[in-house]
This record gives sequence, C-alpha cells and structure tokens, in this order.
Amino acid sequence: MALIQLNQLQSSILKYNKHLQIPSFSTTSHQRSTVLMRINAVSVNAQQLIQSGKVRPILPKEAGAAVEAEGYILLDIRPEWERAKACVSGSLHVPLFLKDMDNSPITLLKKWVHFGYIGLWTGQNFTMINDEFVKQVEQKIPDKDNAKILVACGEGLRSLMAISKLHEGEYRNLAWLAGGFNRASDRDFPAVEGPEKLQYATIGGVSYYFLQLLILLQAVGKES
Repeated sequence: MALIQLNQLQSSILKYNKHLQIPSFSTTSHQRSTVLMRINAVSVNAQQLIQSGKVRPILPKEAGAAVEAEGYILLDIRPEWERAKACVSGSLHVPLFLKDMDNSPITLLKKWVHFGYIGLWTGQNFTMINDEFVKQVEQKIPDKDNAKILVACGEGLRSLMAISKLHEGEYRNLAWLAGGFNRASDRDFPAVEGPEKLQYATIGGVSYYFLQLLILLQAVGKES
C-alpha cells in the first residue's frame, strides 16, 4: 500500500511539471526559471514530508474512513468554481488559488495567452496564489498541534503545495489525498453535493463536452 501511495505522489509531481506551461512572451526567461525552481522546491519538500512520515498519504477509497473513524478534517483547497460543481458534504473550504481580477494590460495579455494554452480546453480561470491561505485555515482550524487535516484538491497537485505551506505554518497532523478527488469513486465518500460527480469537477471547457460525449457513448454501449 505504501508503494502505491508513493507512486501516486511521484505521478502527481511529474504531471504537475509536465502540464505547467509558462508562455515565453508573457514572462522573461529569468521569471520562468524562478517560477519553475519554486514549484520544484515545493514538490521536493512535499515529497520529503510524505516519505519521512511527517505527512500521511491517504487514498480516496480510505478517505471516508479516515474522516469518520479517525477524526480527520477534510480541507478542500480547490477554487470556488470547482467546488461549486461537486464537494464532499461537511468538508471545509479554503482555496489555495483565487481568480486573478487584475485587468492591467500585461495581465490581460497573460489571461489571453492562458486561455489559448489552457483555459479553452480545461475551462480553468487565470489564477493567483491566495496569500491569506494559511491565515484563513488558522481561522477555521486553530488547533495546529492536535487537529488532523486531510488536504485535498482535484489531482493531488495543488494540495502538495498547500501541505508545504501548512507545514511551514506549524500544522503537524497533515495528510494528503493521494491522486485527489479525480481518483475517487462514487462510493468513497458518504455524501457529495453539487450537480457533477466529484471525480469530474476539475474538468471544464472543451474537454467537458468530450467527457459528456464519452459518458453518452459508454451508456449507449451498455444498452446495446
């Protein structure tokens, strides 16, 4: 089981680095290198925390029991538009990323590039880091020594960053939802709210319509 969880961690980190795209004409070479170095540092830090046993990886199929029987608080760090599609009943929400509302010329250019690279296909908004993330978690979960927190996002990528920030903020009973909600099945959590399945909540844009077509074809195939 531990090997499976570590493989999931490595897969999440590799997927994060592979899918990260920083358009060349929206940032300088130095800026892109700095961003990548920071992200890799966070990934390595999170990996070290998990491999050292300081952070516990929990698979989605084990998450419901961890919350119900072990007292873990499920902390959903996805942005609001993903959570609105589907969320686990009773989970706490503090987004790690917020929609960037800046409309300065350079930011508008970056938004346009983001839409062409990522937004059109995935439906993801152009975001910025929530600088108040740890402070907002402290307001909802003030007990840093005893509270057990299971940090979750869509693919298990952003939650790695959140775990690093929370550990730096002196939270000591952290767990990571390995693979994120995308790996969850319909039976993994006792109650889910929202119009979509939990495992599809991160999917938007053009890819959402491909998903709906695939689901339709699968349903037709089962009936025939």
